[in-house]
Amino acid sequence: MAKAPPVLQWMRQPLDVKSFEEQSLDSVPFLHPGLMESLRNVGIHSLFPVQAAVWHETVGPGGGARDLSISSPTGSGKTLAYSLPIAQSLSQRLLRRLRALIVVPTRDLAMQVKQVFDAIAPSVGLSIGIAVGQTSVAAEASQLVLFPGKTDTCFRELHLASDNLPESRVDILVATPGRLMDHIQNTPGFTLEHLQYLVVDETDRLLREAYQEWLPTVLEAATGKNFSPSDDSNPGIGSVRTIRRSCLERGIKGCVVPRLQKIIVSATLTRDPAKIAQLGLYHPLSIALSTSDNLYKLPEQLRSYTIICKAQQKPLKLVTLLHSLGDQRTVIFTSSVSNTHRLSTFLACFEDLPFRAVEYSSFQHQLARSKALAAFRAGEAQVLVASDAMARGMDVEGVTHIINYDMPPFARTYVHRVGRTARAGRSGSCFTLLRKEEVRYFKSILAKVQNSSCKTYKVSSESTKELRPRYWTALQKLKEILDAGAGKKGHEMYAEEVTAADDAAVVASLLPG
Repeated sequence: MAKAPPVLQWMRQPLDVKSFEEQSLDSVPFLHPGLMESLRNVGIHSLFPVQAAVWHETVGPGGGARDLSISSPTGSGKTLAYSLPIAQSLSQRLLRRLRALIVVPTRDLAMQVKQVFDAIAPSVGLSIGIAVGQTSVAAEASQLVLFPGKTDTCFRELHLASDNLPESRVDILVATPGRLMDHIQNTPGFTLEHLQYLVVDETDRLLREAYQEWLPTVLEAATGKNFSPSDDSNPGIGSVRTIRRSCLERGIKGCVVPRLQKIIVSATLTRDPAKIAQLGLYHPLSIALSTSDNLYKLPEQLRSYTIICKAQQKPLKLVTLLHSLGDQRTVIFTSSVSNTHRLSTFLACFEDLPFRAVEYSSFQHQLARSKALAAFRAGEAQVLVASDAMARGMDVEGVTHIINYDMPPFARTYVHRVGRTARAGRSGSCFTLLRKEEVRYFKSILAKVQNSSCKTYKVSSESTKELRPRYWTALQKLKEILDAGAGKKGHEMYAEEVTAADDAAVVASLLPG
């Protein structure tokens, strides 16, 4: 029997979210009136348990003395859990400096996190920026850094040797790692030396991928650890980092400068000590739902089902299932970008569907992906076909169903996928289409997840029979589209050669699964 991997002791003994109750805003201690009003303006009148727990350990009695690890099911309110105390703390600032940095793995998640800050932080005079690579580095930099007396048009010619020292335009920055590194290395005046909060959202994903060694670079830029004065042409008089380093070098205890507090966040947080060690956490406290070792947690209101079928039956079973779900908001997950594109194209070929389906994957340009997501959020499209880029932290209100067209490869993938529904205490359902030979492996995935009972769902054979003629027509249209796209730029990734074009079963093999 394989030996269980080591787990850090502080992760074994979390502050249990269940020990906190939902708390009305009127009873939240020290909550700024402006923040309370802004929360109510967006329909929030109480804090969920995880939000109350984090508030307790940051603004409340805990007072931010420790770094925090936040791990709770998707949809439990983790973004507001850290954004609210950060906005509360920074509301007391005297000068505008970049004091809070939130790092996320994708552009779409960055924009979602920024929307949360946009809803509350302006009420206490805070400015929020975003760095995700949607525009050029120079254009983005002009929104983050201001040189007094200079115009944005001459930003590229500015240097740190300027007589006018740069100022930050933002108090809080939400960034993806690659673009963050661009600004650290190439943007004059961009500095992390005043940073008081570093949030690493979707921590497990960010730690699995190096992203140009962003983490050690950020930690050094913010804390001065392993910092050589000869490498700093302009450290900034009285900067937080400079004072921190001076206190450290001179052995001064009780330094009055705010400590950089790190907050790591994920629904499936890694327990690997080597990966966690990269973060350099200080006396960390885990805030989580108490679970057995090596188990993930699903939303309590989630209902899970499996649909067992042959590979060539999956497209028809899917369409039949979608018909039965009606116009309810549904997200379909596939295992790859190419599968997402093929499946969404197939649904577009199907005549007289009672719903509109849109594609959401990294195969698309960012603008097209944003439009698809906007249409889905607005209810103009009822079905969204997505790759796993969508599964990470994205919050779309009102999603009632998740369909795993392709079986998730890992338990953590399953957790993030199904977490798009049954959010904030609402109910939701998940359907996973499986080939007979996949059943055993899927059961091993469920064994790693608490609250994961899964029933078998029977798709109506009568409805399937009625849809069959239109199904064959859609498959033939799909083949024609893919054949026409073969060899063209951007289509090689999903085009396949098919012989025996009159054989519908072969045409069906074009689809994922």
